[in-house]
Parts: sequence; C-alpha cells; structure tokens
Amino acid sequence: MKSLTILPIGESILVKTEDRILDAILSKELKVMMACGGKGLCATCHCWVEAGNDQLTPMTEREKRTLARVTGANATSRLSCQAKVLGEGVVVRLPDGLFIESTKDLEAFVGKRASTSIFHPIDGSMLVEKGKIITRSRIMQLENLDVDMARVRAEAAKL
Repeated sequence: MKSLTILPIGESILVKTEDRILDAILSKELKVMMACGGKGLCATCHCWVEAGNDQLTPMTEREKRTLARVTGANATSRLSCQAKVLGEGVVVRLPDGLFIESTKDLEAFVGKRASTSIFHPIDGSMLVEKGKIITRSRIMQLENLDVDMARVRAEAAKL
C-alpha cells in the first residue's frame, strides 16, 4: 500500500501499487464526471501533482495529447484516470469547481450566481467563475458543447 494525499481536502489515502489516482479520488466519494469513461480523452479528471510525480507511471501519448488541449494545464498536470501510483508521497490538487456535461446542466441556474467555478469538460476552461451570474447569453456561446461531448463518448466507445 502507498499513501496518496488529495488537496484541498487534505486527506491521505492508502492505495494499492498501480491504482489510478482516479480510484483514490472516487474512494473518498469525491465527484469526478469521467465524461470519457476514464479513457484519457477529456479534462474532467485533470489534477496537479504537487509532490511525488516521480512516483507515478509515465504519461502516455494519449494523456499528453489531451493535456495539450486543457486550459490551466502545466508541467505538474496529470489526468487522474491515466496516472498510476507506484511509490510513496504522491500529493495531488484537484480543481476547485465542477465540470458540466451539457448546456442543459446550466439552464436551471440562469440568473443565479455560481456557487463554485464551472469548467468545460473537454478543455477545462472556466465557463463561469465562482460568484458570477450565469447568463443565457453565456449558455448560447456553448452551443457546440453537446456535440463535442457526443464526439468524446463515441471515441471512448471505440477503445
């Protein structure tokens, strides 16, 4: 068993060698959309490795391609569905916010302030910043979101 710490909740979790970071996150009942089904095609399980990157499996080519599209990705970024824990002391930070899957997810909140930041599921860009009002015009700007998510699911189904 290896220890993995998840921030911002600050909890350490014991995981089996070669368990995915995603499995540890899900074991703590943290909500991760996994829009692509854990195939490394979307941004919904993006995290930052704050310590112990050398204790994780190397990035796959698919993970590199996906992270190249993710807004906010940097040298410490990983997809938690692709990174497996090999050693001790891994510390990951999750984005503070949630991902939407469809524009319908936002329609019920038009005119209300976002209680948390809302992110795009494919590129991880911030759609609505925490505390900002969700407007109908913002939702209209996302008209391709539903089409993009259908494409990601179709690609995942082929794998």
